[in-house]
Amino acid sequence: MKLKKPVISVAPMVDKTDRYFRNFVRMINKDVLLYTEMVTAQAIIHGDLERILGFDEAEHPIALQIAATTPEDAYKAVKTAENYAYDEINLNVGCPSDRVSGNMMGACLMAYPELVLDILKAIKEATGKAVTIKHRIGIDGKGILPDNAEKTLFDKYEDMLNFINIIEKAGADRYTVHARIAVLAGLDPKQNREVPPLRYDEVYRLKAEKPYMQIEINGGIKTKEDITEHLKYVDGVMIGREFYDNPMLLAEVNSFYNNGEENISRYQVLEKMIPYLEKMEMNNERTHLFLRHTLGLFHNVKGSKYWKNSISSQNLKNNKGSLIIREILKNSKECEI
Repeated sequence: MKLKKPVISVAPMVDKTDRYFRNFVRMINKDVLLYTEMVTAQAIIHGDLERILGFDEAEHPIALQIAATTPEDAYKAVKTAENYAYDEINLNVGCPSDRVSGNMMGACLMAYPELVLDILKAIKEATGKAVTIKHRIGIDGKGILPDNAEKTLFDKYEDMLNFINIIEKAGADRYTVHARIAVLAGLDPKQNREVPPLRYDEVYRLKAEKPYMQIEINGGIKTKEDITEHLKYVDGVMIGREFYDNPMLLAEVNSFYNNGEENISRYQVLEKMIPYLEKMEMNNERTHLFLRHTLGLFHNVKGSKYWKNSISSQNLKNNKGSLIIREILKNSKECEI
């Protein structure tokens, strides 16, 4: 599937971008690129495939993001995932978690560009789908990278450029660059999204110096105006927490695709929820698994407290989420839908 341009995507987020959240996104926006949560190659090779890889047709376009330590594992995992109709495969070289880095995955691999090159080549060999990579502008690997590593600090533009110059030989289809370095020891993942300063200019410079590359920018992007500004310099924009915390931003993003849905209302989103929740109830799935992702639907508008209280897990103890939504629609004036 050829992705619509510009590429605007919802960042992969652990414990957030599961199939329930992805279906929620599709009730608001049909065009943004979705990602799975990061999945390790070993989990795919040895795990419950339907639970790990299953998704609904409505979720397209969707990318599978994997983390891998070796080309062999990456190849096996992607070959296994070929049974699922993902639109692209993305390699995670950006996760700053010390647990992930301690297992030679994620951002620490920026210190080993030749290995990343081999992993990307293995993925390309395993699939005919688009293959992309997500990474940082650099890393501080002190305390995580082995003492015999050639370097532990990669925080200059030239370090990122060297990384790109090596891995581009694999022919990745898109590079998603988080415009902060990752500090692998001393900062947790949340702090790594906030403490290292944003350096957008280095991502812009990369695109200017390599105009033939598809470059997507990530990090600290919160508004439609931010997206418009970044798209002057790069090919795509990835947003994570802001889409999750304020999902109606996805409605504003509709305008980039001229799909006529930028004015979708919260009322209309609630109506779309009902058949999805009824299907969950018929399958004896807990509707809280879906509704927990929708807490931000009334972000910064009157009715937010009413909404959150209505869909609290206590109110959902009888697993009748669809009935609660119907009741909210009846009382829509209270939450000013």
